Amino acid sequence: MADKLHFDLVSPERLLLSESVDMVTVPGKEGDFGVLAGHAPVMTTLRPGVINVDDAGKAQQRIFVRGGFAEVTPAGLTILAEHAVPLAELDEAALDAEIGNAEEDVADAKSDEARLSAQEKLDHLKQLRQSL
Repeated sequence: MADKLHFDLVSPERLLLSESVDMVTVPGKEGDFGVLAGHAPVMTTLRPGVINVDDAGKAQQRIFVRGGFAEVTPAGLTILAEHAVPLAELDEAALDAEIGNAEEDVADAKSDEARLSAQEKLDHLKQLRQSL
């Protein structure tokens, strides 16, 4: 039996995953990279994208992340995500409605600060939509 990689995925809201898996594909700032057990130590920032978690005999788990950090150590892979959502939990119609509301919020913003905040939320929602 091949060695397993211990993988922890943490977002500010909750611990999303903590399990032993075969491989994790990570959306690093410099490009996607795969991590297997025994990977050389590395630390990198993440770009918005999808983490793919592969484990023999199980369906692939796909999780959208919006930024954060990934660290590979001899103990395994830890990802600290700014925001993470399992793609299986997303409802396309609800997401499209949220994008519409966010576009209205940008248009209706009364100050630069409110507009910037609304635009950031809109950008995040559009990135999430592209991942589906």
